[in-house]
Amino acid sequence: MTQTILGNPSETLLGINNMNQQNLENGVILIVDDNPTNLSVLSQALRGAGLSVRIAVDGESAIEQITHKQPDLILLDVQMPGIGGFETCRRLKADPLTHHIPIIFATALNDIENKSKGFSLGAVDYISKPFEQGEVIARVRIHLQLKQLTETLEQRVAERTAALEQTQIQLVQQEKLSALGQLMAGVAHEMNNPIGCIINNLVPAQEYVGDLAKAIKLYQDHCQDLPTAVQDEIDAIELDYVLKDLPDLLASMKHSSERIKDISIALRNFARADTAVKQGANLHSGLDSTLLILGHRLKAVGDRPAIEVIKDYGNVPEIECHMGQMNQVFMNLLANAIDAIEESARQNQHSGDKPTITIRTEFVEANSQPSLSSSALGAHVLIRIADNGIGMTDSVKQQVFKHMFTTKPVGQGTGLGLAIVHQIVVEKHGGMIAIESAPGKGSEFVIALPVKA
Repeated sequence: MTQTILGNPSETLLGINNMNQQNLENGVILIVDDNPTNLSVLSQALRGAGLSVRIAVDGESAIEQITHKQPDLILLDVQMPGIGGFETCRRLKADPLTHHIPIIFATALNDIENKSKGFSLGAVDYISKPFEQGEVIARVRIHLQLKQLTETLEQRVAERTAALEQTQIQLVQQEKLSALGQLMAGVAHEMNNPIGCIINNLVPAQEYVGDLAKAIKLYQDHCQDLPTAVQDEIDAIELDYVLKDLPDLLASMKHSSERIKDISIALRNFARADTAVKQGANLHSGLDSTLLILGHRLKAVGDRPAIEVIKDYGNVPEIECHMGQMNQVFMNLLANAIDAIEESARQNQHSGDKPTITIRTEFVEANSQPSLSSSALGAHVLIRIADNGIGMTDSVKQQVFKHMFTTKPVGQGTGLGLAIVHQIVVEKHGGMIAIESAPGKGSEFVIALPVKA
């Protein structure tokens, strides 16, 4: 595993070294010195070694040059008119845009005190005047190599870090999906038997109640003079009302039991185990199962009214996908939409507008040009999930799919949900995902999934 991610260290260093040798000749050196003779000698020596040279005669002009175009290395004199070399170095190292440029002091002030001061300011080396051309070229080459090596290693670290982040997202996504699938499948399985028992027994229970009601009615019709105690009990329990309401009560119980059965089926569908290969699946079924599971969060809470879900399903074909992963996408997006609406309600931003989530699907032909730049996908299905919640700023939109980014308080968000959504849609299914949002205007996520011919 480690070798796959990081590669062979000796081969990596060899490749970096070869690259440095190829790029070394392209190094740009800025010489800062007020002595024309020194400028001439250094320029000729460095150009003779194949390096590009730029010149500045004081610290101010050097900083101005560097601001417009940065060199790869600076040879800096200490004693100059205006701001001296030490102050020039201090300013360059204090600027985040220029602090990385290696600086070599080239000066006759070669005592320990001045050398120590130069190194404390951030210089990488010290060359004493008068110059030895060979020494200057050797030191310049070494520090160019070190700079290029550092930059290359930083790039490699960034690449490996990105790869590790993607691996982490994938592992977390697989673990979450597996744990969620096992939990839901277990709950659905445990619900099946008692729910089946209730539903199956309600039918004969309704028949028994009907038969008892008929028998009681017949008894009342043929027995006009009931004992006082019996008549008092009939009046106390409101027998007529009980006989009238009991069938409705049983019908309501049957309806509720059937809903629990539907939820059980939705749990099984949502948590279906993904196979190694994609299979044809009905996206609308996945969306409906997810909405059923989230039904408790759509109900009215406190001052926030119930969230209305508008479903505008188009005539879309089945697509080949990992349906368990797509259900996870729907769960994350719909849960985030509910969170956005709840946050908007807390901030009283709805102004009387009914909180709403709108889900639209449509099939797009290969030659069409939809709003999402997905023509490269050919024929595809668009899924739009929109809410009228709190919305997002431009800065949030730019980071919303990044690993570990979240706008939720500590303990309420992992920063992995939308990163996993992006990975499932783009990497696992070759699709595209985009977002349209503005503060106070809600958000809309648009997913495009390719449809194979």
